[in-house]
Amino acid sequence: MSARASPRFAALLAVPLLALSISACVRERPRAPHGVLVVSQEQQAAWVRNFNPLNVAADPRWPTLAGVYEPLFVFNSIQAEYVPWLGLEHEWREENLLLRVTTRNGVRWSDGQPFSARDVAFTFQLLRRHRALDRRGVWGFLADVDAVDDRTVDFRFQRVFIPGFDEVAAQQIVPEHVWSKLADPVAFANENPVATGPFTEVRVFRNQVYELGRNPHYWQEGLPRVEALRFPAIPSNDRANLALVFDEVDWAGNFIPAVDRVFVEREPQHHGYWFPLTGSSIFLYANTARAPFGDARVRKALSMAIDRELVVDVALYRYSRPADATGLSDAYGAWHNAQIGASDWVQHDLERANALLDEAGHARGEDGVRRLPDGTRWRYDILTVSGWSDWVRASQVIARGFRALGIEASVRTFDFSAWFQRVQEGAFDLSLGWSFEGPTPYLFYRWLMSSATVKPIGEASTGNWHRYGSAAADSALVAFEREADPEAQRALSDALQRLFAQEAPAIPLYPNPSWAEYNTSRFEGFPSATHPYADPSPNKFDRGETLLVLTRLKPR
Repeated sequence: MSARASPRFAALLAVPLLALSISACVRERPRAPHGVLVVSQEQQAAWVRNFNPLNVAADPRWPTLAGVYEPLFVFNSIQAEYVPWLGLEHEWREENLLLRVTTRNGVRWSDGQPFSARDVAFTFQLLRRHRALDRRGVWGFLADVDAVDDRTVDFRFQRVFIPGFDEVAAQQIVPEHVWSKLADPVAFANENPVATGPFTEVRVFRNQVYELGRNPHYWQEGLPRVEALRFPAIPSNDRANLALVFDEVDWAGNFIPAVDRVFVEREPQHHGYWFPLTGSSIFLYANTARAPFGDARVRKALSMAIDRELVVDVALYRYSRPADATGLSDAYGAWHNAQIGASDWVQHDLERANALLDEAGHARGEDGVRRLPDGTRWRYDILTVSGWSDWVRASQVIARGFRALGIEASVRTFDFSAWFQRVQEGAFDLSLGWSFEGPTPYLFYRWLMSSATVKPIGEASTGNWHRYGSAAADSALVAFEREADPEAQRALSDALQRLFAQEAPAIPLYPNPSWAEYNTSRFEGFPSATHPYADPSPNKFDRGETLLVLTRLKPR
């Protein structure tokens, strides 16, 4: 569909097309054996056998990061708390320069060898020797890691950096007796993993399907109750939705338009979903290294030209809500300051948006199109990922609002890799994108406002794609790094929210739902709105949260 076609028409077209596909594809499919949970999480046409939990650039299979391997502590984003896992306790010492972690006793690797604190120290030293594996950047703040004994590991910090615990806690741990023998751990595909997680045995691996069986030595007695996980290769979101609707899949993390009508009503007794707004916030990023986006008045005017109610209606079927001026999702409910979030530049107000652009010196020409000071017409592409229908439709709504503001705006789509390279290198004017999340707002605002994360155009940036740095935010972030008291942290979080609302470094659109659909005809125990023990999505693996689900599910 053309970028200039009606976004509402695009949204309404999606449901009939899916319904037509369903009616045309009614068929019976063989179901997985009893006890085998079928999961749709990665959407690919074929599988590559890779279970390396450290080199995520090599695309390890799910659930390598939280199901095969395990972290020290699991962060439960729904309950906003850490759950002890391979680590039992932690304690700050020596004026917060030393973090001591006590590890769990009685844990064994899947080959029967004992797990100890020495495996933890080895894992972190491995990241030190091979920085390509240090995706959390822990050696940017760690000075040394040492196993005091079999149950105790000390993390010595270069400086006081309290948020460092969040990254240490989430690191997947690998066995020293296996990985110490590798010539090249970066290139290691780890086809037959030795791990501590609930699912470690590769029972089947073919191009179109693979299965992971239970760890015979799992440390949680009697768990997992699920016998095995099966992963069929499904190349697209539409195909994944059909598999879910026709009961070929038990658990998925898909975007489904009109989920009640398309999925739930087909079998209300067993088809369910829960979309808590705990995913990353979705932003429109304006490249502040390119004029005129360095001017906060321009960014706020663009924000006020966006009808967010229409965005969530058309692009997300009202699964979400408009973002407020803090940009925070529900994952930060305990931190969120609603009074700060009420700032008016996230409200749809074309009159005020026009006034701000006039004040900034960008008048309309006789043709109604605004001009830069050199007379250049304002014409911008909004970049997004082809095939991501919710982002494409959101971009279309945004472009329409910008055109009403006197900006010639259109939507330009790229496949994921081309889009990602452009945003990382700053080769764009406007683009949709996600935010970076953590247990506290520190990481979220660091990637939005820290001068330390700003890279020059052309140099890849991990997250500060819009190239924005704030001296005031730098001071608040540094203070947060040194503060261990929860109440003082909340005051600093308020300060960061206030700075974001004042400076508008990026334009928040909506908190992304954490997508989760499930079929309870064969398994029970999925998180739900009435039983919210953890995030329900198979997509929440980065900090180990899917382990909370995998160890709770059981066959009916």
